[in-house]
Amino acid sequence: MRDNGVVEVGPGPLGLGEVVRVARGGARVRLDEDAVAEMAASRGRIEELAEGATPAYGVSTGFGALATRHIDPALRAQLQRSLVRSHAAGSGAEVETEVTRALMVLRLSTLATGHTGIRPKTAKVLESLLNAGITPVVHEYGSLGCSGDLAPLSHVALTIMGEGPVRDAQGNLREAGEALKEAGIEPVELAAKEGLALINGTDGMLGMLIMAIDDLTRLLKTADISAAMSVEALLGTDRVFAADLQALRPHPGQAASAANLRQLLGGSGIMESHRNEGCTRVQDAYSLRCAPQVAGAARDTVAHARLVAERELVSAIDNPVVLADGRVESNGNFHGAPVGYVLDFLAIAVADVASMAERRTDRMLDVARSHGLPAFLADDPGVDSGHMIAQYTQAAIVSELKRLAVPASVDSIPSSAMQEDHVSMGWSAGRKLRRAVDGLTRVLAIELLTAARAIDLRRPHLPGAGTGAAVALLRESVAGPGSDRFLAPEIENAVRLVADGSFVAAVEAATGPLA
Repeated sequence: MRDNGVVEVGPGPLGLGEVVRVARGGARVRLDEDAVAEMAASRGRIEELAEGATPAYGVSTGFGALATRHIDPALRAQLQRSLVRSHAAGSGAEVETEVTRALMVLRLSTLATGHTGIRPKTAKVLESLLNAGITPVVHEYGSLGCSGDLAPLSHVALTIMGEGPVRDAQGNLREAGEALKEAGIEPVELAAKEGLALINGTDGMLGMLIMAIDDLTRLLKTADISAAMSVEALLGTDRVFAADLQALRPHPGQAASAANLRQLLGGSGIMESHRNEGCTRVQDAYSLRCAPQVAGAARDTVAHARLVAERELVSAIDNPVVLADGRVESNGNFHGAPVGYVLDFLAIAVADVASMAERRTDRMLDVARSHGLPAFLADDPGVDSGHMIAQYTQAAIVSELKRLAVPASVDSIPSSAMQEDHVSMGWSAGRKLRRAVDGLTRVLAIELLTAARAIDLRRPHLPGAGTGAAVALLRESVAGPGSDRFLAPEIENAVRLVADGSFVAAVEAATGPLA
């Protein structure tokens, strides 16, 4: 049950939206009573193993290639501390707070399944850190995406022990011990198996996947808006988006994108202005005519990624795990391949959607292909350069996106003395996808900025209600056509309106919900 904005974490799975609320919205979390009971039950089995003579990985042995060493009971608390301290070996820039909060709540969700053998009191420290807004410092490099996101999660586990640097709720860099004391949180001394339970999961890469799905769901609607505006600006046709034509190739994403384009272009005076015998063009360029095929394929890719994310959310990823019958078994469920593959797949889709948007922008600037628009949409071409260099910026980003589309998941580097001889690189796939999503945001913003200027230049003919709403929103912060002015701030205004969902909201207020 969820109430008062609190996300309840229990043995059942979190929803994608709940993860986003905690990661991005700072929502509070609460472990439910069933989760606490499940953790307590499985903890009893771990303590039995810890007291017994039978070797159990991570309970009474070392880790990775050192798993053959039996650890004396007197050294097992040190074993857990040493595991976390040695594995907290990340390097490079801090990752974003939302990424760390996502991996924290996802790890808490796995702990709540009762399959990891952690003590409830240890899980409750993680709960308290989230609610206090204390965020461990996690670094860009360190995870190979197999045995989970070990280094990133180890930095979180270090904080649970009261060690290492953190950011407090105000974003200040603090020592963990000081920040926890101020928040009234008591750090814990990890017991048998607990260090491993805290660090052996795919939570970082999964968190990045979930947030990318959230971003791309919005950005693909935005891509339909910018495509519709470009179709108007270039005096293209909307006949190719007809439902019966799209039904000949029944991909659901394509159908949704084409429906959006029809909705956005409905009632367009610009479209009506050239529906006559005087129009001699038979068909538009691919970047216009095939917009729903490309954006639709990207939608279907997001749908597949969502399916993978939902499966991961019902998973209990640790090694070893405590099963319902009391067995404690080693396994390979920590391997990040399922998540890494779709992170890479999404980066390919992002690059292609951006590439098509850049091609439409370029057409609007080329006097030979823009059907009557001034060169580069300049007020006085030659004296003014218009949007010439805005397209250069787009092109530079698209080139970068193509490099980011090279899959990380095909590159495995063996580790741990060849015990861990195949790894997923899923964390790396997630990191580059985040950069790609930012790039797509900027490419679409420049297309919207350019198309709005071109639509204004088509006056007295007016755009449709949907595309007109996008132009009107932009005009609240960016002036219309005129002589050259400082362009970078205008681009950043458009980027902000794309990133925060304002374009989609304004258009949907005029047209109704987009698919």
